[in-house]
Amino acid sequence: MTPTPARRLSEVAKKVGVSEATVSRVLNNRPGVAESTREAVLTALDVLGYERPTQLRGERARLIGLVLPELQNPIFPALAEVVGGALAQRGFTPVLCTRTAGGLSESEYVDMLLDQQVSGVVFCGGHYAEAAAPHDHYLRLRSRGIPVILFNAAVEDLGFPGVSTDDEVACEQSYGHLASLGHERIGLVVGPEDHMPSRRRIAAFLAEAERAGRRSGPGARPLSVVVEHAQFSMEGGRAATARALKQGVTAVVCGSDVLALGAIRAVRRSGMDVPRDVSVVGFDDSSFMNCTDPPLTTVRQPIEAMGRAAVAMLLNQVEGGGTAVEELLFEPELVVRGSTGPVRGPDAQAAA
Repeated sequence: MTPTPARRLSEVAKKVGVSEATVSRVLNNRPGVAESTREAVLTALDVLGYERPTQLRGERARLIGLVLPELQNPIFPALAEVVGGALAQRGFTPVLCTRTAGGLSESEYVDMLLDQQVSGVVFCGGHYAEAAAPHDHYLRLRSRGIPVILFNAAVEDLGFPGVSTDDEVACEQSYGHLASLGHERIGLVVGPEDHMPSRRRIAAFLAEAERAGRRSGPGARPLSVVVEHAQFSMEGGRAATARALKQGVTAVVCGSDVLALGAIRAVRRSGMDVPRDVSVVGFDDSSFMNCTDPPLTTVRQPIEAMGRAAVAMLLNQVEGGGTAVEELLFEPELVVRGSTGPVRGPDAQAAA
């Protein structure tokens, strides 16, 4: 049922904490209202889902869309908390858009956000990172001049700035840790083949293995890398790791903590132990990874710094400052816990 004008006035007034008369003056574009109050009333209209009056539709709302693929992976709620808090401190309201099975698509969310006159959009884990996915909705945002920030690697030619974890440093850290433990055959479990961050991690890990081989000099045993692709789920990690184990890997580096938990499950189902028989490294350091069995060695993304930088870059565009189309790289940190250990020698394996 369509709400009456009186009900709309009452709900907006209650949301903002002003009188219905003040809301009426804003909706009728009359003078005598402070600018901050006017903006608060317009934002409340958008948040409550009411359509702006025709004469006010050209103005952008102080709303920022935050588009996430899911909330089951703890890294995404953590990012939402950082971004949402930073936006609120600057007087903007975050609008959380989460893709779920049977729910709105990313493109439909973009259309909804455009209808709400959003000031900008932050994307994380979206179709921009998938080479085979549709990208028309990003072009719609760019054609409308809506500021956008992307998290981690994107396909080329979208024309938006972004913030990313430095994959070269992440691979150098995980490779160096496992090599120091004596591992020479390592499985790399990453996302689908068209996933751009996974492509970058594969290239960086193989390059690091090649550099390490050159440093080792002649006569050294070369490290071999087994690459397996998976959907970003625990079951996907389990299946990909099971394939890697059949190829004799003694360690597995994963593209997310969720994949790493699936990897641990695969090792155990094969009758082996983590880390006695196979070491496992994750990526993200999402919450509770120090509470798993064993606690997970993982590459920590600097979510706090990345989230705040993304908001600063976005709002600089919103407020007319402009931002270069560039990618800011943030250095990760390897957090060593109980899921990695020294490789077992042939004698120990035979005894087992």
